Amino acid sequence: MEETTATGPLKTAVQVDEVAPVEVVPGIVRRRLPRTEYAGGWLIDFAPGTEWPEVDVHATEERYYVLSGEVIEGEERHGPGTYVVFAPGSRHRPRTETGARMLGITVLPR
Repeated sequence: MEETTATGPLKTAVQVDEVAPVEVVPGIVRRRLPRTEYAGGWLIDFAPGTEWPEVDVHATEERYYVLSGEVIEGEERHGPGTYVVFAPGSRHRPRTETGARMLGITVLPR
């Protein structure tokens, strides 16, 4: 459902599982969620034993919430219910042994 004004949508709602998945690499699937000029949302599913294909370097802030499974960042393990925030200039390369689903937001440059 979308509410709009002359300048664009005030609210957009989607059923996440109806958003087309895009394979990042075999075993990792991303769904890009509605965005505004301020932030973009995404949902990523990792199959067991997968790793993000490259080091992810952040020009802006990024946040994610682990919905299921376990995400490994360096030596840290983040299970369901963990909320992770990366400051601008940070870098990481998430991986998983168990499989994982994360919901994230990337703050866009202004």
